Amino acid sequence: MLTIKIPDTEYYNEETSQFVSVKERTIDLEHSLVSLSKWEAKWCKPFLGKDQKTSEEVRDYIRCMIIDRNVPDNILYALSKQQEKQIADYIDEKMTATTFSDISSASKNREVITSEIIYYWMISLNIPFECQKWHLNRLLTLIRVCSIKNAPPKKMGRNSVLSRNAQINAARKKQLNTRG
Repeated sequence: MLTIKIPDTEYYNEETSQFVSVKERTIDLEHSLVSLSKWEAKWCKPFLGKDQKTSEEVRDYIRCMIIDRNVPDNILYALSKQQEKQIADYIDEKMTATTFSDISSASKNREVITSEIIYYWMISLNIPFECQKWHLNRLLTLIRVCSIKNAPPKKMGRNSVLSRNAQINAARKKQLNTRG
């Protein structure tokens, strides 16, 4: 969870051509599957896609991330550039100590990932729905770990099998003190 304190601010609303005052407020944000679902329900397109987001779409995603109740929408216009960068950095954080040695397997899949796909993965891997409130990157890492652990072991190549058998035979010859 990310907590941001927005000080008393005044900004100019170009739509209404008026100055708007925002009272000091602390808001709590969570980049989670719940936030992603809310945003995709409104915009009807994948958030995790490669398409650039408009400033309105980004601002609306931040609104979806707010877990506090009764936060006025105009508070998002009072965010400073530094706070917007802080939110962007929070969204990009790994939030886990898990690392993967094979990066190429993640890039092979060209499937468009939506919130429903992630919920499907959670159901098929028996991940409890409480995890939908986790940081999204942490949840995606858990899904990847579960997929890897549940995958059947890779078959050994012909050369690997021959090499392993030669090592086993050599060890047995030495143990039994024979030549073959």
